[in-house]
Amino acid sequence: MDPSKDLAAYGYGSVAWKERMENWKQKQEKLQVMNENGGKDWDNDGDGPDLPLMDEARQPLSRKLPVPSSQINPYRMIIIIRLVVLGFFFHYRVMHPVNDAYALWLVSVICEIWFAISWILDQFPKWLPVDRETYLDRLSLRYDKEGQPSQLSSVDIFVSTVDPLKEPPLVTANTVLSILAVDYPVDKVSCYVSDDGAAMLTFEALSETSEFARKWVPFCKKFNIEPRAPEFYFAQKIDYLQDKVLTSFIKERRAMKREYEEFKVRINALVAKAQKVPEEGWTMQDGTPWPGNNVRDHPGMIQVFLGQSGGHDTEGNELPRLVYASREKRPGFNHHKKAGAMNALVRVSAVLTNAPYLLNLDCDHYFNNSKALKEAMCFMMDPLLGKKVCYVQFPQRFDGIDRHDRYANRNIVFFDINMKGLDGIQGPIYVGTGCVFRRQAFYGNDAPKTKKPPTRTCNCWPNWCCCGCCFSGRKKKKTTKSKSEKKQKFRRLDSGAPVFALEGIEEGIEGIESEKSTMLSEKKLEKKFGQSPVFVASTLLEDGGTLKIASPASLLKEAIHVISCGYEDKTDWGKEVGWIYGSVTEDILTGFKMHCHGWRSIYCIPDRPAFKGSAPINLSDRLHQVLRWALGSVEIFLSRHCPLWYGYGGGLKWLERLSYINATVYPWTSIPLVAYCTLPAVCLLTGKFITPELSNVASLWFLSLFICIFATSILEMRWSGVGIDDWWRNEQFWVIGGVSAHLFAVVQGLLKVLAGIDTNFTVTSKAGDDEDFSELYAFKWTTLLIPPTTLLIINLIGVVAGVSNAINNGYESWGPLFGKLFFAFWVIVHLYPFLKGLLGRQNRTPTIIIVWSILLASIFSLLWVRVDPFLAKSDGPVLEECGLDCH
Repeated sequence: MDPSKDLAAYGYGSVAWKERMENWKQKQEKLQVMNENGGKDWDNDGDGPDLPLMDEARQPLSRKLPVPSSQINPYRMIIIIRLVVLGFFFHYRVMHPVNDAYALWLVSVICEIWFAISWILDQFPKWLPVDRETYLDRLSLRYDKEGQPSQLSSVDIFVSTVDPLKEPPLVTANTVLSILAVDYPVDKVSCYVSDDGAAMLTFEALSETSEFARKWVPFCKKFNIEPRAPEFYFAQKIDYLQDKVLTSFIKERRAMKREYEEFKVRINALVAKAQKVPEEGWTMQDGTPWPGNNVRDHPGMIQVFLGQSGGHDTEGNELPRLVYASREKRPGFNHHKKAGAMNALVRVSAVLTNAPYLLNLDCDHYFNNSKALKEAMCFMMDPLLGKKVCYVQFPQRFDGIDRHDRYANRNIVFFDINMKGLDGIQGPIYVGTGCVFRRQAFYGNDAPKTKKPPTRTCNCWPNWCCCGCCFSGRKKKKTTKSKSEKKQKFRRLDSGAPVFALEGIEEGIEGIESEKSTMLSEKKLEKKFGQSPVFVASTLLEDGGTLKIASPASLLKEAIHVISCGYEDKTDWGKEVGWIYGSVTEDILTGFKMHCHGWRSIYCIPDRPAFKGSAPINLSDRLHQVLRWALGSVEIFLSRHCPLWYGYGGGLKWLERLSYINATVYPWTSIPLVAYCTLPAVCLLTGKFITPELSNVASLWFLSLFICIFATSILEMRWSGVGIDDWWRNEQFWVIGGVSAHLFAVVQGLLKVLAGIDTNFTVTSKAGDDEDFSELYAFKWTTLLIPPTTLLIINLIGVVAGVSNAINNGYESWGPLFGKLFFAFWVIVHLYPFLKGLLGRQNRTPTIIIVWSILLASIFSLLWVRVDPFLAKSDGPVLEECGLDCH
């Protein structure tokens, strides 16, 4: 029992109360140590009796696993050493300019200083990496005991799609099927599909999916198969008879595969039919026109496919709820693209089901691990940790990527190094999909404050007096109390329940002292959340749940109201509530705002990947994806939400702030990177260099810096488990994306934010073949290819010119040439995957052979011209050179 509640019996400053308080604090410290050790029996001080084992209700559902000190301490030491070496390196670079190539020297020094700053922003958020493990068995014992009603929290799952011709309905259907078959109580799961394109094709495909789910879901749960997306389950090249002892499995699997093939035929028939739009527009089965025929001007639409009537599978078991939603679109309104669609789903789900937790998935990300929701609940429902967690982010894993991952589509370095580092600070950033949220965190609320024991005071003076040892503490406490009272007063005002317009909803409202405060509270809540009494009422229910008084018909009517295009006008939606507007990368901005409110996030990496999706493996498509991400970062950098100046005084930790600064600043690195990649060619063509002739001491600093760079990378790979091939691909694509997509993002962002000009870069495709990974070799021309192509050409020309110049000038010129050649080859090697993508398959001839053939042929031709062995040599003077006429 907390002794702070016994103040009336003992007195605040009494010795008995102080002793009781000390014993209670020691017990809490021991319990905390036990929690960190998985509930094991643990003697904290080594000389006292062990505490009894923690009971089932108090055992933690997860555990944090710091990286072993033998791996992390050398890593930290080399970072500090690298900082020192950088200081001496820049001291030498600045104090030793190159007088005959001052412009080249100045540009190189500015670029190197920027790279050093970028490295610091990227490096220090990785100072405290952690791993985590979950205890699913404890979760089941506590909240999901067999034979008893499940006490697990409900989850609303969002799937977003826009254009069914670019996002195939079969892919979306597989995602929905994997959701409906998830290993979680069916009455606790609701799936909401947002169709922001109002396409009848998506609607009909979802109707077919709901019918096929009646057969697919019981099959998955009966045989406990993984994954539960049929396309990827049947595509597995494994022995499906392994660990299957039921004789009926083979027969039922074959029957289910036939059912799925027929389902695919029906979906593909719908797609083929949708290729040609009728002149009068689409009509539904009852003959009425489809409301979404005009994509930019249509009413809101909601259809509940499963969950009310007929929501049962072929065996009579209940199925999760499946809801189709398409928000209203009208000309003249800013609909805020994906962020606006997600906010519409937040409101619709709050009215219909109001689960306390949300999961958002892209339409091509399916459940690869059916227990992923339970993995997230191990953090969200943990009584020791969960209340301050705003979201649990899962890493993104992908199917269909070539074995060598030429364009770093897997982003292994980011997901397995950077995100683990952030998890040790305040949590990972939100990456747009595969993330389980606490609904209350979307409503602009601050994270709950940790309650601390009362501050002890000296017992030697009366209550109205205080001694010197506790004077500062008392004074500080008074100030803190005053601020907290003001904040609490505002909280009560903001959370008071309003008087609702719907019949019966106003019953049960408590905590309002007067009619005046009630009306003021109602106005504040309407200003924040909009004029929907049902939705406003749902925001006050921290544990979720819907209004039992309202009928399903009235709830559907209210759900249509909250997705009207004018609902968000003059509210806090997109500013402080929901997904935040102002950037095409709304994910980073939304997570940043939550962290500024003091919430923390969790990074969960199950043994079996929770979700899998598809990634663009073609060079041009990959660059356009990176362009979109970089453009969003530029927009955030130029907005009021820039982490350089936003959110001070809140709950954002300074290392977490560094990570967000790095996430918004990195596209600007493209400018010095392009300049730096141009310098080798300029040096080779002009014969100048960016450094003077190195002394022994200078050589030591250059060598030390290279050693520190390699040592940092090696130790980073050691504690993270990332392979050297993944690390190298990431380094290569950092240069490729930096000199192409990031550069265009900076230009496009400046034009959009400062001049109001929205520029789009179109892609023209050239069809590939039908072999495996044919898309990898398909060439699609885009403007983004111009800068890296130019850099490749001028560096290759520079190499040829430099070698030919050295041949002309003799042996002494070869020494200075090697530094310039190393510089140029550094650029060429980093752009090598880009060159492979540029050349395409080329009858499968290795690109390296083509490159070296051209390079060696050029050098050999120049050498042949210089030597010219078939021309007789004369020892006498050449008349044209000496200028004398011997005749």
